[in-house]
Amino acid sequence: MKKILIIGIVASGKTTLAKRLSQKFSLPWYELDSIVHHKTATGRYKRSAEEQFEVIKEIDNKGAWIFEGTDRDSYQCLYKMSDSIIFLDTPLWKRRIRILTRFLKQKLGIEKCHYKPDIKMLKMMYKWTRDFEQSRNSFDAKLKRYNEKVIRLRDSNNLDLTKET
Repeated sequence: MKKILIIGIVASGKTTLAKRLSQKFSLPWYELDSIVHHKTATGRYKRSAEEQFEVIKEIDNKGAWIFEGTDRDSYQCLYKMSDSIIFLDTPLWKRRIRILTRFLKQKLGIEKCHYKPDIKMLKMMYKWTRDFEQSRNSFDAKLKRYNEKVIRLRDSNNLDLTKET
């Protein structure tokens, strides 16, 4: 496994899993949100889909990688480029608790984030979660196209990457 795509909805544990796999396999990992929302000296701006693709292509040309993020149209190339696709399918109840816990930690300054942790963002995270659950069937249909390289995990602590998880 040299190129791993970790995909999942908000608070599924993507970053935690990416960090662990990065350490285990000595692979660089990249947050897709940081590719979309590029940080510059003057602040953050949203890259166009074309710009995102160029950054992804540049990273891919360097060799092995781990990308982690939610499913966006601009990331579709990664499904083909990856050797393995890990769908982190954490139970809904756990994700809901994590969203609230993360928000509280960010408000208290215990956990850092790249966005403004306000009520609007909290509501958006719950909305994205609800939207994902409502469109889960179409996402599952997309994953079936890549079935030979999909690994479905229910827990970001599970580093056993066999198909039987």
